[in-house]
Amino acid sequence: MKFLGKKATAMPLVAIAVTLALGAPQAGAQGLFDMLFGGGIRHEPQGEFPPPPPKHRPKAPAGGGGGGVKISGPSYYTYKADKLVRVDFSALTAAPQPAAAQDAAFVPSATGAAFHDAIASLSDYELYAEPDIAKALIAYYSANPDFIWLNGTSLNSRAQDAVRVLGEAASYGLTPADYTVDVPAANSASTDDAAKLRELVRFEMALSARVLRYAHDAQNGRVEPNRMTGYYDFPAKPLDMVGVLKTLAHTQEVRTYLESRHPQNAEYQALRVELEALQASAENEIVVDPKLLLKPGETSPELPKLLSLIARNLDDDVGGTYGELLSRLATSEVYVPELVPLIKAVQVKEGMKGDGVIGPRTVALLAGTSKADKLLKVQVALEELRWLPSDLGSPRVFINQPAFTASYIDNGEEKLKTRVVVGRVTNQTAFFYDQIKQVDFHPYWGVPQSIIVNEMLPRLRSDPGYLDRAGYEVTDSRGKRIPSSAVNWGAYGANIPYSVRQQPSEANALGELKILFPNKHAIYMHDTPQKSFFKQDMRALSHGCVRLQDPRGMAAAVLGTSVDYIAEKLKHGHSTEDVTRKIPVYVAYFTAWPDMSGKVEYFSDVYDRDSRLKQALDATEAVRSPSS
Repeated sequence: MKFLGKKATAMPLVAIAVTLALGAPQAGAQGLFDMLFGGGIRHEPQGEFPPPPPKHRPKAPAGGGGGGVKISGPSYYTYKADKLVRVDFSALTAAPQPAAAQDAAFVPSATGAAFHDAIASLSDYELYAEPDIAKALIAYYSANPDFIWLNGTSLNSRAQDAVRVLGEAASYGLTPADYTVDVPAANSASTDDAAKLRELVRFEMALSARVLRYAHDAQNGRVEPNRMTGYYDFPAKPLDMVGVLKTLAHTQEVRTYLESRHPQNAEYQALRVELEALQASAENEIVVDPKLLLKPGETSPELPKLLSLIARNLDDDVGGTYGELLSRLATSEVYVPELVPLIKAVQVKEGMKGDGVIGPRTVALLAGTSKADKLLKVQVALEELRWLPSDLGSPRVFINQPAFTASYIDNGEEKLKTRVVVGRVTNQTAFFYDQIKQVDFHPYWGVPQSIIVNEMLPRLRSDPGYLDRAGYEVTDSRGKRIPSSAVNWGAYGANIPYSVRQQPSEANALGELKILFPNKHAIYMHDTPQKSFFKQDMRALSHGCVRLQDPRGMAAAVLGTSVDYIAEKLKHGHSTEDVTRKIPVYVAYFTAWPDMSGKVEYFSDVYDRDSRLKQALDATEAVRSPSS
């Protein structure tokens, strides 16, 4: 579950779920929340609760309640990349650094004197870099006044390896132009030693700047995800840039070091293999608009393409029934009623719900994903993986929202995989990672303030006692239980000084258990009374939390026990049990993701986040391009 708003975001879940207990709730509780709830909310919900008001709804009591006030959720931002700055070499060129200012471990080499002579030519050098990189360059070379990449007037092996690695950036889904450096010719025709030294020292600085950019991008990604939207929540991954240059200055394993900055997990490597295969492959023979949405009676030039794909892959059953129809209507751009049974049959054959609506999932199953779309999805996935820890951990729980699945993975084996329901487009589930802490059996549901304000309050203004009848507990700021009917709900807007919680029961929105990993979004995994949702293909249907089709299996996995043990615990009412092992949980969002065998699968971009990340990457490229 989740609840938002500037004040609500920081409020811990326990502040909403107070600790008073009563008897079993009334039967009316089932009708109120059984249909819709079981997840938190960030955006104004689009559910059916509360029911439509009566035609002659009483006016809200006077008192400044602010009837139109809502608690809204995060938004998406126009991404702004850090502007590049000109590297200020004045600290290097003003005067030689005294020995006291140099790194304690610095030992000048035979090229040290040449470096001192060369840096004077940097005074008019226009090298642009990110602010932290510009700062690191000056800090490193002030304390270590010598070349990293040169031996005399020649590039050393470190420089050659670095240039090769930077040139292979595309194999990681990066843009090689971001790391381009003009390499001095091996046999320069210039006889001017000063001009040659000037060229070499500028190469030295440019290569160090681009190597630092590469190391940063490999470890952290090219964009700062938290700047894109409040739905992204990732801790900083500090990179000691001066330390990077120190390491490179003292190692001959430049390639190994730079490649180690990338995520070191099997998923990243599988995506790289897929990227290489895609780059070498041909485009799909028939490309259908992946966002096609076509209902009976509507028209689209994409329909004949889809029909030709169906005709090409007909089996005996479908072909025997619909072969003549396909032949006759092969070029139709109108989705006529005659074609609906065919589409339904094909959908059922592909394991979908046969509803006859041609949407993105139907297109993806029949036409596959185009090469261009696959390339973007893989490049996006590689970027997103750089936001996560390099070692994803074992055991771990991995939730992939576009796939609508959650997996428990231990020692390289997927020991549990279950269907999930995630937040609807208007109540999106965040993308973050955390650590699993506990399992609650027969949990209470502390109703998020956003649901109280956005969904309960409109009804409470006209029917203040309905929470009492439905079996919900209302408490004031001191934790004192008060009747819902005693509250003047019309006096409040977004700031309601009361808490509401639902007691454990079959009607409870969280079902029989929840799995907690405390986070500021108040998102967790839980059971649900709404089992029918798991039969649907598109399962972005909740208020934001992750509903599990197999909650007992997941609880047993994270507790390191059996399903029978979980069943026994559930016989004894409300209780909690701590997870004693370190188990990271990834509430992730990948439209391209490898299965355990390394085969990459593709999923619909349910929240349209890939295109937003592409916009952020484009903004970064636009800032970098003048300096490349």
